[in-house]
Amino acid sequence: MAKPVSSIRNLGPASDKTYARAGIHSAEQLRALGPDEAFRRLLKAGSKPHFIGYYALVMGLQGRPWNDCQGAEKTTLRARFDALKASSHDKGRSELETALDRIGVIKR
Repeated sequence: MAKPVSSIRNLGPASDKTYARAGIHSAEQLRALGPDEAFRRLLKAGSKPHFIGYYALVMGLQGRPWNDCQGAEKTTLRARFDALKASSHDKGRSELETALDRIGVIKR
């Protein structure tokens, strides 16, 4: 039986619904995708980009507490987060256009 996304360290019960909206329905699926692809899917599904959420995911997939991320590692993860945000987040669109895109009305 598949484990819920929230079974991964640092991810709470609300994560199950958030990740499900992005098409990620189990901890196993999330692990297989890895943090960058999973976060990219969250952004495309309309989640707002939050750096702490990203590095908490990375740390959780490594079995580490979210606040274990510090120093050079945190700087490296910030660069990865910024790249994901720049390539995946709807820049230049209004909230209405973003919502219409999510339901397939606007072409990508």
